[in-house]
Amino acid sequence: MDRFFELEIPYMVIMLFFLGVTAFVTTRDFMPKVAFKRGMLGVFSIFAIMIGIHYYVTSARMDGVKEIFNEGKTIICENKMRRTISQSVLISKKLGWHLDGDYFKNPDYVRDFHTARCVDYAPIAAEEAKKNKE
Repeated sequence: MDRFFELEIPYMVIMLFFLGVTAFVTTRDFMPKVAFKRGMLGVFSIFAIMIGIHYYVTSARMDGVKEIFNEGKTIICENKMRRTISQSVLISKKLGWHLDGDYFKNPDYVRDFHTARCVDYAPIAAEEAKKNKE
């Protein structure tokens, strides 16, 4: 349950904002009496489905990234601290990284990376080189 809140709290706050707006609008005098119930139920249902799908997809990707890392392959993580041309960091066991829960850590690197911000690394250049050899 901790992982759910860690990943989905920002979206739950957004949902609460939209529920507040919906409650404000649907309680005005010009709205039908049933508008509040329908509006709140509709907005909550849409957000609940979207948050559930997001959690499922993100958790599946995180598990896949962990599995790939444990196999000794390279993954790529988003680096939001560094807003330059190279915003990504390559992570693998060969480069000194290790997995601690849901975070990739390296003693030589200032920052840890969450597995939710990582994907499998598949360099395009390597695939083209293979095609050229054939």
